Amino acid sequence: MREIDKYTSAVAASIEQQSAATGQISSNVIHAAEETNVVGAALVKVNEAAMHTSASAGAVLDGSQAVEAAVSELRTEVEDFLRKVVA
Repeated sequence: MREIDKYTSAVAASIEQQSAATGQISSNVIHAAEETNVVGAALVKVNEAAMHTSASAGAVLDGSQAVEAAVSELRTEVEDFLRKVVA
């Protein structure tokens, strides 16, 4: 009978350890899922910032192209004026 109690106690202790390990694994999975959600939200913000940066870069490009066109037109007008003055 003592031997049966000994084995029963050992099995009960093993079940408790298994239960504790399962609880820890469950807790770790929940924590990992929460952190995954945090990372996902951060990636959404990064994507939004990248899209905003791309739009801003496009606006800067458009502006610089407009300035380049204006400078070219002004250069042509100045050259025409100087030709008329020299002639």
